[in-house]
Amino acid sequence: MAKELLDDGLWAIVQPLLPAHPRHPKGGRPPVDDRRCLEGIFLVLRTGMQWQLLPTEAFQVSGSTCWRRFNAWSREGVWPRIHREVLNRLGSLGGVDQATAIIDSASVRAVLGGTTPVPAPSIVARTAASVM
Repeated sequence: MAKELLDDGLWAIVQPLLPAHPRHPKGGRPPVDDRRCLEGIFLVLRTGMQWQLLPTEAFQVSGSTCWRRFNAWSREGVWPRIHREVLNRLGSLGGVDQATAIIDSASVRAVLGGTTPVPAPSIVARTAASVM
């Protein structure tokens, strides 16, 4: 199952963009393989499952480890670098068709808030003030 989520071509693009794991001077357990963690992260993000429900026997890595790696890579800005590199490679191969690009207003932030439109006129008749 894991091989379907991360093939060798994508791994060759992603691997150089991942940060090295600093070793503690007193030793300790060696870090889990980045590829296995990335496969687990892909499964969780693709299916929406909980991190703790990640099948450890299938990926040889726990959901907690994948979550910690995902969190660390998010703080270090790994995901935008991967996204940019994959898009650059797709663009150079002619795999990006900008004629089919979609911008969703839910995902594009209005930095300065934009202009406030004129309020829509009410279509409900106004009632008199209550005398009670």
